[in-house]
Amino acid sequence: MDATAMYRLSYGLFVLSAREGEKDNGCIVNTVTQMTSEPNLIGVTVNKKNLTRDMILHTERFSVSVLDQTVPFDWIRRFGFQSGRTTDKLADFDEWERGANGIFTLTNHTNAVLRAEVTSHRELSTHTLFLAVVHSAERLSDEPSVTYDYYQKNIKPKPQKTEKKGWRCKVCGYVYEGETLPEGFQCPICGHGAQDFERIG
Repeated sequence: MDATAMYRLSYGLFVLSAREGEKDNGCIVNTVTQMTSEPNLIGVTVNKKNLTRDMILHTERFSVSVLDQTVPFDWIRRFGFQSGRTTDKLADFDEWERGANGIFTLTNHTNAVLRAEVTSHRELSTHTLFLAVVHSAERLSDEPSVTYDYYQKNIKPKPQKTEKKGWRCKVCGYVYEGETLPEGFQCPICGHGAQDFERIG
């Protein structure tokens, strides 16, 4: 257990990975929070539509790869806002390894890896909150973690000019064409709410 790996947790981008039976899956999450230091308890929220969330519910274990500022957009797109139910996210992708807990982790463009076991979970409106004890933490590099703000400014491709009018999701780019967003609106791609949309056109 490398305690300095825990310092890499911040508001940023993480690949949350799980394995159930012979199937691997992973997704991007943007919040992993250290709740207590003794034990090393972390909290992770995962969209209910994501297969990774279902796997964690069944197996009660997962890994977290803390992405750094060198991560290419192709990685974000690969693990990002898809459920993975019909897509093998590791197909033709060699930059991963399987940890001691049997779950894959990313090693390049990653400054720390944590492996955890779920102690409890709570169902929220669109997400599931998992509380888990970290039983392994490894620091891989001194590269700074990629924050969400850094991702938006330096990694995510700038949107092309469009004639569409409406609202664009700042997280995944989905465009809702309409004068106003309906009450309680959630992005059908990534599940984020109206607060994460910006007016376009």
